[in-house]
Amino acid sequence: MHDRPQRVAHLIQQELGRLFTKGFKDPRITGFVTITGVKLSPDLKQAVVYYSVLGEPSEPKETAAGLKAAVGYIRREVGQTLSLRYTPEIKFIFDEAIERGDRIERLIKEIKDRDAEARSEDETKE
Repeated sequence: MHDRPQRVAHLIQQELGRLFTKGFKDPRITGFVTITGVKLSPDLKQAVVYYSVLGEPSEPKETAAGLKAAVGYIRREVGQTLSLRYTPEIKFIFDEAIERGDRIERLIKEIKDRDAEARSEDETKE
């Protein structure tokens, strides 16, 4: 099995990280955007880029719209920097894993707080 798609995907992820650090002119791309992974097709013609956004609840939708509008610019920048014969089509997909993990963490904390509160009430009754 070839590992070239994985190597190129890693290079694309690094380049996207650099681009996001530099920033975009589009005001919809806000919050703290993190590229969580890139999957490249075996023929290197399609790249699926997973990203997460930390910030306000409305920011993921706005960022998705901004990324969709900027995909041509992003693809051109990646192609020029990496000097690929063919620059893959880029599709951005919001990665909900971080958001889900954060929600689970909040729920666990909430349960622990309730348990601690219930224990303290039991102790005061005794």
